[in-house]
Amino acid sequence: MPRFLCLALAAALYCSASFAAPANDPRPLVQVGYYEFPPYSYTDSRGRPKGAILQLSKRLLEHAGYRAELRSYPSARLYNGLQDGSVQIWPGAPGKVELREHTLETHTRLGEIVLNLYFRRDTLMPRLPEDLKGRGVIMISGYTYWQPINEMLNDPQLAVEQHRTGTHTAALEMLQRRRGDFLLDYQTPVEQARKRLGMSELPYIQLQRIPLKLIVSSHAPGAEALRDALDRAYAELTAAGEDLRLP
Repeated sequence: MPRFLCLALAAALYCSASFAAPANDPRPLVQVGYYEFPPYSYTDSRGRPKGAILQLSKRLLEHAGYRAELRSYPSARLYNGLQDGSVQIWPGAPGKVELREHTLETHTRLGEIVLNLYFRRDTLMPRLPEDLKGRGVIMISGYTYWQPINEMLNDPQLAVEQHRTGTHTAALEMLQRRRGDFLLDYQTPVEQARKRLGMSELPYIQLQRIPLKLIVSSHAPGAEALRDALDRAYAELTAAGEDLRLP
C-alpha cells in the first residue's frame, strides 16, 4: 500500500477513536432532544449542541450515572419522539397538553423563562385581548405556546394577523420596520438580539413566567428511576456548592 494511503488510513482510525464513545462505557445512553432556543439550547456553526440548559442536563445525567446524546429537532418531531420514547429527555417547559399522558417531569425547577408581548415606543400600551383585534403579531417559527395564548391568537373575533420569522433578530427588525404591530417572544433571547442590533429597550407586557424542568418520556426504559435520579443529582450537586443556576 502506498505510504500516503497508510497515513490517511491511520489518521481516519485516529479520528474515529478520538470522537467515538468508548465501546466499554457501562453507563446507559440517554437520548436528549432539544429545539433551537438560544441561549438555552442551540446548535453552533460547527453543528455542536450548545447552551446553558444543555450543559446543565448533561452535567446532571453524568452525575446520575448516565451518558447523554444531544440532538436538535423541530418542535413537532421532538414532541413525537417524547410520545414514542425515541427521545428520552427534553429540557423544557412542563404543562404541554399533547405531552401530558406521555411524560414525567422532574420535581426540580431548573429555572424559568418569561414570555412578553413587545411593542414600539410610538404604540400605546395595549389592553388585552381587545387591542389585538385586527393587528399584526410577529412570532418565531417553530415555537408553540400555552392554551390561553393560543386561544387569544386564534380567536376568530380578534382576527389577529400572525407573521412568522426564523430568528429573534429578524423579528425585532420586522417590528422596527412596522411589518407587525406587536412581537410575541421570550425575554432572554430578545434581550440578546436587541443588544446585537444596538436597539434601545422596548416596552412590553409580561404574559407568562414559565418554569423549566427536565421532561422525561414515560415510554423510555426505567423512566421513573431516571426522573428520580436526576432530582437526586440536582440536590447533591447543589448541596456540594455547585452553581446550577440558569441565566
